[in-house]
Amino acid sequence: MGIIFTFLKKYRVASIAALIMMLVELAVELMQPLLIAKIIDEGIMRQNLSVVWLWGGILTISSILAFMAGIASSFFASHASQGFGYDLRARLYDKVQSFTYAVFNRFAASSLITRLTGDVGQVQELVFMSLRFMTRVPLVVAGSMIMALIIHVRLGLLLVIMVPALLVFVIWVIKKSAQLFSSVQERLDSVNGVIQENLTGMRLIRVFVRMSHESNRFVQACLKLMKSTVSALRLTETTMPFIMLVMNAGIIAVLWFGRADIASGDATVGQVVAVMNYSLRTIGALSAFAWLIVSFSRARASTRRINEVFAADGEGNEVFQDGKLLLNVTGGVEFDRVGFQYPGGEVSVLKDVSFTARPGERIAIMGATGAGKSSLVQLITRLYEEQEGTVRIDGVDARKLNVVSLREAIGYVPQEVLLFTGTVRDNIAWGLENASFEQIVEAAKQAQIHETIERLPDGYDTMLGQRGVNLSGGQKQRLSIARALVRNPSILILDDSTSALDVRTEAALLDALTSLSCTTFLITQKISSTASADLILLIDEGRLIDKGTHNELITASSLYRQIYESQYRKEDVPYVQSTS
Repeated sequence: MGIIFTFLKKYRVASIAALIMMLVELAVELMQPLLIAKIIDEGIMRQNLSVVWLWGGILTISSILAFMAGIASSFFASHASQGFGYDLRARLYDKVQSFTYAVFNRFAASSLITRLTGDVGQVQELVFMSLRFMTRVPLVVAGSMIMALIIHVRLGLLLVIMVPALLVFVIWVIKKSAQLFSSVQERLDSVNGVIQENLTGMRLIRVFVRMSHESNRFVQACLKLMKSTVSALRLTETTMPFIMLVMNAGIIAVLWFGRADIASGDATVGQVVAVMNYSLRTIGALSAFAWLIVSFSRARASTRRINEVFAADGEGNEVFQDGKLLLNVTGGVEFDRVGFQYPGGEVSVLKDVSFTARPGERIAIMGATGAGKSSLVQLITRLYEEQEGTVRIDGVDARKLNVVSLREAIGYVPQEVLLFTGTVRDNIAWGLENASFEQIVEAAKQAQIHETIERLPDGYDTMLGQRGVNLSGGQKQRLSIARALVRNPSILILDDSTSALDVRTEAALLDALTSLSCTTFLITQKISSTASADLILLIDEGRLIDKGTHNELITASSLYRQIYESQYRKEDVPYVQSTS
């Protein structure tokens, strides 16, 4: 729970103010039974109305003071807890953003969403409860026992005997329920995961008529969540009845022995009433404590899950700041006997890969599905790092480069197109902060999407649906390419990003890329895309089996020739001549 104190330091003034106001409220509350005893013994029993008016007035004023202190305490506690939640969520989000792919793959997206929302909310609620109630409850219990002993020792001892036994029971419940609520949060992750998959794949689910199957998956996930929650709440909800049973037994004992003491003259009516009042306040405090157990247990489980994220290795700000700065990246890329396997994996994805791409060249990468093409380009961006060999950018080991300066020089179009909520203009400008409208339009023209955008209802200000749902596959690909081109990158990576384009549009796009001075890596399965490349890499099961130009591979590589003949007839010879 140390994370709470770490993030609460910034709000120490509000936290201290909340605690002080709470103590004022508590002090008044603990004095009220004593004042009531004086009113009974010195006023009502002696029929002295002036005493009743005096102590009654003091009781009224003190109640108003306690009310105002309670309002102030709630205000300061809310300020501290809301600020705490904001800072914790922001820091947690920054941590997730710093994750390497290797670390990110350890957490399901649904789990990270739950941790950023539900778990932070649970801890935030605990902070408020702690400042407003959780510190107040033990003080009410301790103060009530002390005041009861001051008023009447023997009757007060009855209260003192009961409370420790109840506290032992409560502590056991807290430890046990924390484990159960940890399971609840994991089940909630599963529910969120099913929801996320269903919303993302809604079209596929409907086309394959799998609505019933997916509904059943969701019901089963919810059923497991319900069972876990019921198990956790069943334990915590037994706390309240047990506390009430013990405390009511104590009240009966106070009344029994108090009647005897009044009859013998060892106690007054006011003293018995005061001890009874303190007993009732103790019941109220312990009842609230039973309610707080649920919040504390859930927050304890949530804190553990949040700490797991903070404890995970990330690239971190120190890595972003360290390393050699490449102020003017020319785009030279060299792979020197590179070997790579994914963290936790046992199979090498890339094995002994070596090639050199000179600045401004176009490199086409071909290979079967799962050959390692995407893995290769991800090493250039340092999304992953090689285990063997060296990847060099402009002659410098990529691992020794400043990550920010390297990635700012790269335009990357992933295999799976991702568009963000906003306008067409916003999605293109997302690639370059503060990009001018002229730069956006130029990038759109190079990506062969400008005319399509102009035909949209509001042009560049047209709002896109969720994940670009109101665009076709080819339009989304070209918009994603424009987002990369607006950066004016030194290295451009197109990971199978022209698969949805027709031959004419693809040819126009490749022709436009020729005018750029960037080094282009093009992952493709189309001979029409590779024919004009300066270098073609043939990847098979992680190995570079052949490399060369189109003309060289047509002659020397049987695999490349098979790919070519599968796409074109022998007498049809487009793009045979390389432009290199």
